[in-house]
Amino acid sequence: MDWTLELVVVPVSDQDRAIAFYRDQLGFNLDHQTSNDQMNFAQLTPPGSGCSILVGDGAAGQGMVPGSLRGLQLVVPDAQLARQELLDRGVDASEVTVFDERDGGTFFGFADPDGNSWTVQEMKVRAGSPLIPPGARISYGSEQQ
Repeated sequence: MDWTLELVVVPVSDQDRAIAFYRDQLGFNLDHQTSNDQMNFAQLTPPGSGCSILVGDGAAGQGMVPGSLRGLQLVVPDAQLARQELLDRGVDASEVTVFDERDGGTFFGFADPDGNSWTVQEMKVRAGSPLIPPGARISYGSEQQ
């Protein structure tokens, strides 16, 4: 049996600000945004990822404090290039640090506007062997903006 992680709730204080950060500065895809009397949330997915994040009222209902999530991890084939891309988009990213010369030993980090922290790990093997092939479209049902 396969078990896939498909959604991580990221607790934020301002959904619109979070959407602007994750979509416009990080380049995540806004899969859908739902707002009605019972809920207000948005689902965003990093390009090439099978796992999305959810920002909105859902986190508050689970007792999560905005900015309390630590250690979320993204993987890229080139840490220097990824860091520069984030800096160019106005994201304050830490310096790249090499803990181990082997593939997977290079990291940098950043935080969202609420302080939820992210680590970015370089795995050069992903350049030639991505988990999701380029151009593959992941369907999230009825996508609405």
